[in-house]
Amino acid sequence: MQAATPHDSYAALMDLIKARHAELSPQFQAGARYLADHPDEVAVSSMRSIAARAQVQSAALVRLAQQLGFAGWPELKAIFVERLRAGPSGYAAKAGALAGKEGKQRDLVTEVFTVQQRNLATTESANHAALDAAASLLQAAPRVHVAGFRAAHPIGYTLHYLYRLLRPSVQLLSGQGGTLEMDLRALQAGEAVVVVSFAPYSSEALLVTQAARQAGCLVVAISDSAMSPLALQADASIVIAVDSPSFFPSIVAGVAAVESLVELLVARAGPDAVTAIGAAEKQLRTLGAYAKTSNDVKIK
Repeated sequence: MQAATPHDSYAALMDLIKARHAELSPQFQAGARYLADHPDEVAVSSMRSIAARAQVQSAALVRLAQQLGFAGWPELKAIFVERLRAGPSGYAAKAGALAGKEGKQRDLVTEVFTVQQRNLATTESANHAALDAAASLLQAAPRVHVAGFRAAHPIGYTLHYLYRLLRPSVQLLSGQGGTLEMDLRALQAGEAVVVVSFAPYSSEALLVTQAARQAGCLVVAISDSAMSPLALQADASIVIAVDSPSFFPSIVAGVAAVESLVELLVARAGPDAVTAIGAAEKQLRTLGAYAKTSNDVKIK
């Protein structure tokens, strides 16, 4: 069977962009990153507006399209239009409706919640296949390690905590006490490493990603861009929306993504998952991990 070309599908185009990202000029890299991170916008917006948002010249998008093997911008845009038509119905409309509310908030609280809803809708629409691919990779791995540092730590820790109820052997690469390099010595070929980070990317996340590749591990990246330094080295990539009207990137969509990932893993494990989670819950109660409340008192 003949290999897919970038003209055949959106997935083939993304593979080509990732493969050639390092050799592109800074202008082309900026344009390619915007294409990868905002595919719905590319499908419905003009080239001039896409260039303005990507902070590149319109001519740079034309030349980028040609470098990727297309005759020009219309032929490249057609790939994104086809992707949107073939995508799950309702998701893009939902995200668009939320985006239409931007700028109409009456107060800061409403603005924050509106943006978070858009983050969730955007992340959901972009990651059905990616989450399924990541679940397959983790399920098949003999051992799983999870890493998330600084602002991304809550996302990584949520995945570690939930997945460990199902799979007690899951390890958190925390580097506590400055021992990250020691933790990385435990990585073995064939194992899976989940790394979470978003711009500005933490040096620890990049160190873990590079060490995982060198050790022969499979990498699942959870980041804010398909062109992030994590995603470019990953075997499976989950892209989360981190927009926020506040001064700090949002982690809401990232937490939702890892909860969805664990849900898929539980569904795949079936009865074994039920047994493992039941045993973990029983042990936690026996050890006094949960405070007793009125709900625990039986009515006589």
